[in-house]
Amino acid sequence: MPLHLEPRMSFSSATRFMRTTSFVAGVMAALGVASIASAQAPAPMLAGTAFELTPYAGYMIFGDYLKGPLGTSISNAPGTLYGVQLGMKLYPNVSLIGNIGYTSSDVTVGVPFLGGYSIAHSSTLLYDGGLQLDLPMTTASGFRLKPFAQIGAGAMRYNVDASILQTNATNFAANVGAGADVALGRTMGLRLMAKDYIGKFNFQDATHLDVQGQTANNWALSAGLRFNF
Repeated sequence: MPLHLEPRMSFSSATRFMRTTSFVAGVMAALGVASIASAQAPAPMLAGTAFELTPYAGYMIFGDYLKGPLGTSISNAPGTLYGVQLGMKLYPNVSLIGNIGYTSSDVTVGVPFLGGYSIAHSSTLLYDGGLQLDLPMTTASGFRLKPFAQIGAGAMRYNVDASILQTNATNFAANVGAGADVALGRTMGLRLMAKDYIGKFNFQDATHLDVQGQTANNWALSAGLRFNF
């Protein structure tokens, strides 16, 4: 008999999901306005700094993939994150971006009052593409700061190793992010970013069981060096 779990979304989870959805809608609207404005302006010359390359490192915080009875849950423990992002200027403040990242940590079962118990090890590959909107700023002292917002879509591929059992799972993940670049020179800067990967772990792909997980917010917090060329 197939296992079928349909966790109910709690009030806090529903609120968090609504806030994330509102944020996504706001970013999409801003990008849409920027795209229309850019389309009406002449295209920039692809000379000088038309591309950006940002190797980064940080921390990945996973949401719960599954909520069980009595407050139990299944998730990945937080882990170190490494990656690189490439951006190509479409217009002065709009870029097409591609990203790839990697993290590994334990798969844990959370039990109320007792904490989490490791049941497997998981490595996760993130790959996605999207758009970036820049909002350049210059202070009176000449300090250059460039806040930005990102929106995109891609996938999260898990490789789960549980002693004698190895399995893989790939799920679609939309993402939204925000951060800022601090100029360190004409062609280099410090990039700080927070990015939310929103998706469901694919239990069908991993276990071939009819288990329905829940939508999870997986936060990638990172810092890196941005190189313009």
